[in-house]
Amino acid sequence: MIKHFYSYQVDIASVDIEIDSLNIEDHEKNHLKSLAESHIHHVVIDAVLSELDTEDKKTFMSYLNAKDHEKIWKFLHARLKNAEDTIEKAAAGIKKELLTDIRNERSK
Repeated sequence: MIKHFYSYQVDIASVDIEIDSLNIEDHEKNHLKSLAESHIHHVVIDAVLSELDTEDKKTFMSYLNAKDHEKIWKFLHARLKNAEDTIEKAAAGIKKELLTDIRNERSK
């Protein structure tokens, strides 16, 4: 798993556990885990970007590309009222969808 600036507050272990419970090959499980992580990441980034104005989006993306987690958090705390809540809500929503999809697939 890639270390993202929000990794300390978004735990995807439950998704990994559900994927591991599927009756598929290990390489397929690894691929699904990678896709799930990527999907969560994109949803979180989209949630943050939707809260920022155009110039702030550029600044945020430059910090994100530089992988400067400290600058990202300082920036988000200065620009957003509840950066953590925004990220947690976005991640929780997509994790719930992923878990539902995985469980539905497993029960087939």
